Amino acid sequence: QVQLRESGGGLVQAGGSVRLSCVTSGFTFRRYALGWLRQAPGKEREFVAGISWDGSSTAYDDSVKGRFAISRDNAMNTIYLQMNSLKPEDTAIYYCATVRGPYSGAHYHDRSDYEYWGQGTQVTVSS
Repeated sequence: QVQLRESGGGLVQAGGSVRLSCVTSGFTFRRYALGWLRQAPGKEREFVAGISWDGSSTAYDDSVKGRFAISRDNAMNTIYLQMNSLKPEDTAIYYCATVRGPYSGAHYHDRSDYEYWGQGTQVTVSS
């Protein structure tokens, strides 16, 4: 059974930093690309960052480029999202998800590209 569990969210002041973790199980982690997506109240779920199956490439939405960094640890079956210089507009529930099919790259921006999802972790940035 595939499972993804996010952690690390919380309340942070604007300009602050947070690191999210996504621990996975139930599939061969090292073969799959993963991503972080977020959903703010009243908005559609949107792509934030992606990392290829081998970690050689990453992709970011323009709104977070230069502030967020995605990484993976194959030994721990975990991906991370380091979030710096946070803004109130970053407030959302953050989800990690697996890209459909093995050996994929990082540039999957549509939520339909993702197969398995975690339950999400709330990040709230106060001004």
